[in-house]
Amino acid sequence: MRDIKLLEQTAKQVRSKVLDLSIEYKDGHIASSFSQVEILVALYDGIMGKNDRFILSKGHGCLSFYEMLRRKGFNPKISGHPDIEPDQGIVCTTGSLGHGLPIGVGMAFAKKVQGKPGHVYSLVGDGECQEGTTWESAMFAVHNKLDNLVVIVDQNKWQAMGRTEDVLDVDLVKAWKGFNWHTHKVDGHNYEEIEKILLHTCEDGKCLTEPMVMICDTIKGKGVSFFEDHLLYHYKNVDEDEYEQAKKELQNA
Repeated sequence: MRDIKLLEQTAKQVRSKVLDLSIEYKDGHIASSFSQVEILVALYDGIMGKNDRFILSKGHGCLSFYEMLRRKGFNPKISGHPDIEPDQGIVCTTGSLGHGLPIGVGMAFAKKVQGKPGHVYSLVGDGECQEGTTWESAMFAVHNKLDNLVVIVDQNKWQAMGRTEDVLDVDLVKAWKGFNWHTHKVDGHNYEEIEKILLHTCEDGKCLTEPMVMICDTIKGKGVSFFEDHLLYHYKNVDEDEYEQAKKELQNA
């Protein structure tokens, strides 16, 4: 296990930079970006190797994704959703929810057919799991034993119009298990839990014998008190006072 304090410091820095990017580029979706930070830090600061690929299927949470890429030496174009730039670490365009996972399944299938090493990691939202393409992809992946595919669900319990349980209540653990995936539920802000699952199930280039899903229990807007568990900052950008208050909270955390 790596230095947890260092990882936590990285997460705080990423969130602080997301605030800067949101002001500079007048972009919202801060809360969606914040909920996935620990997942991204775990993946990019230790889990993923040179043959792995990452897809941010919940493309609206892209600001923290851009910042992780920058920290790795890339210089992605900053826009409201990721546009494909393979040389800058973005392997496909995402934004229309439900599309990133099918693309990831295709990439994993191609790797398997061609005998190429590496995993494909697809980060999806819990609201996004209401899309039919999610479950079509799930069936195809299991049928073809895509043991090089890992789906990570950011279960922050909110979607565009309200709480996911109010819009469409789905037991995600039961649903993914029902499609015969190796299914795990973890605290999405706990590095030890995240890494225990990803490192244990992805040894020697294999994720057991079928694809694996890790459902991460997260807090929308994690890290800033007035962002947390609140729908408003799914869309809303911060004003100057909110920016200063959020910066102060992150510095003092």
